[in-house]
Amino acid sequence: MTEALDEEQIKLLKRAFSMFDSSKKGNIDTEKVRTILTTLGHHYDDSELDALISGEDPENTGVVNFDSFCRVAGHFLENEDDETLQKELKDAFRLYDKEGNGYIPTSSLREILAALDDQLTNDQLNEMIAEIDTDSSGTVDFEEFMEMMTGD
Repeated sequence: MTEALDEEQIKLLKRAFSMFDSSKKGNIDTEKVRTILTTLGHHYDDSELDALISGEDPENTGVVNFDSFCRVAGHFLENEDDETLQKELKDAFRLYDKEGNGYIPTSSLREILAALDDQLTNDQLNEMIAEIDTDSSGTVDFEEFMEMMTGD
């Protein structure tokens, strides 16, 4: 199904998948699919998502590989223009920018990442934060967040 996704969508999904594949084994827990879709600002029906995940994980292993993830996520992705994508990411950013300051402290980002994947070590978290907080400001502004989510 990855053929139905355009290059930008695959890039976005690959980046999101990689963030949650902290052990770099090529798969993520099925419950993280929901988290990724929510973080990317996509709306889904829980029962429909559960059915799609079950179809990709028939042995009920609790994990999916990247291709399976793309088939599930692709079902909920709309063909979006850059403006729509930016709006959705802005909405997702606002969820974490509770104070409305225009940035997320890296300490909050660390908590978010740790909550999303409790297998992450401090070193892995530090590495991820350093990669995201490109200007070492201790905060992640919308531009850095956008880059983290889109890879652009």
